[in-house]
Order: sequence, then structure tokens, then C-alpha cells
Amino acid sequence: MAQHNELGKHGENLAVDYLQNRNYRILHRNWRRSSYELDIVACTDEEIVFVEVKTRSSVIYSSPEEAVNNQKINHLIAAADLYVKIFDIDLPARFDIISIVGQEPNFDIDHIEDAFYPPVKTYRK
Repeated sequence: MAQHNELGKHGENLAVDYLQNRNYRILHRNWRRSSYELDIVACTDEEIVFVEVKTRSSVIYSSPEEAVNNQKINHLIAAADLYVKIFDIDLPARFDIISIVGQEPNFDIDHIEDAFYPPVKTYRK
């Protein structure tokens, strides 16, 4: 496995541990359907949380969360919509980013709650 893939997998493991230590229940990791993927699907008593995990060894070029651009956001929203429909979820949804920077054994974890909101589409008659 390429080193960046190993770092990403380790970052997701750290993110799961982080969330579980804060009383989130992990429903799925790396959930996939067709071309859609969600890194972590978790929930609290009040809401379902779709978590995108971005891990980098340093911030020399950019912070990890900057990789979540509009195209990625649209893809995550579509994946979350499909997930909610498949599992018939009736909870408010939230989109978070967990940004992880560092190298073993020192990682900085930044949990960005409500990192983005689905765009509101307006329809004209």
C-alpha cells in the first residue's frame, strides 16, 4: 500500500477513535454505493453525522480541509442523500470534516462541525 494510503487509513482510525471517545456511534466506515463514498457515518441521539476525513503529514502546501472543494461537497451531499434513502433515516443531518495533520506518534486533530451545509435549490414554476 502506498504511504499516502497508509496515512489516510491511519487518519480514519484516529478519527473513529476521536468520535467514539465523544460518544458518537459509528454506523459505517468507508460506505460505498456505485460511485459514492462516505468516510464515516456516525450518529448522536439527535442527528446523523457524515464525516469527511482528511489527513496530511504537514500543512506546507495547504490544510487538509481545503481539499474539500465544491465538487467534493456536492458528491458528499449526493452520497449522504442516497444513504438516508437506503437506510430510511429520519434524523437531521450534519456534515463534518475531521482534519488530521502530523506523523506518528504526533497528530493534531481538528473536528470541524457543520463544515458545510447542503445548498438550497430554488425551483421556478
